[in-house]
Amino acid sequence: MAASSAIAWTDSTWNPVRGCTEVSPGCAHCYAKAFAERFRGVAGHPFEQGFDLRLVPESLSLPLKWRQPRLIFVNSMSDLYHEDVPLEYIQRVFEVMGQARQHTFQILTKRHERLAELAPHLPWSPNIWQGVSVENNRWAVRADALRTVPAAVRFLSCEPLLGPLDKLDLRDVDWVIGGGESGPRHRPFKIEWARDLRDRTKAADLPFFWKQNGGIHAKAGGNELDGRVWQEWPDSTGVVLSRAGA
Repeated sequence: MAASSAIAWTDSTWNPVRGCTEVSPGCAHCYAKAFAERFRGVAGHPFEQGFDLRLVPESLSLPLKWRQPRLIFVNSMSDLYHEDVPLEYIQRVFEVMGQARQHTFQILTKRHERLAELAPHLPWSPNIWQGVSVENNRWAVRADALRTVPAAVRFLSCEPLLGPLDKLDLRDVDWVIGGGESGPRHRPFKIEWARDLRDRTKAADLPFFWKQNGGIHAKAGGNELDGRVWQEWPDSTGVVLSRAGA
């Protein structure tokens, strides 16, 4: 959908599905829903139907047209494993990712149970990374489901960070992203939660990416944690501290 993205840990976004429904507290102030609903009823707009879930098969081939390698966040405006997205359609998305080996695809879901259920039926090519969102200890169970998935890279997105994550098990995880919530109704977080997440991630020798401290808008609180910008990515050869275009 977007040749470039403002999301700090990716390059581009691709949305073969649009729209979603809430499943946990992390969804309460969804930026994607707020954006989509602004255009409900606008004839011809991609979000004419607001945030109602719909498949977008005409977007399936988009990554094949991008020749230069890039990190691509899959479904920034939806959840690929939403219960109303048929397995056959998800398989088509995976087939495209398998064909576009020049790119690295980052999939993120809050629907851990369906992810684990469908994973054996999907063609996991080595350029597909799979992540789950974990906003507080209540949802640390999502990491358990992630561990069952045969993705080349498994990652956690702890954003918005809404509580401590001392019960989060980092075994068999390859990357941890964290961040405070942004937006006019942003919920505050305690710096101790962020520090504990960082310290446990680094103790496990994993790359850590701190996206933002949160605030009225994404850049309001900055992105430094204890005076340092943490922007690390996973790589097959180790931790990447920086890369071109980041």
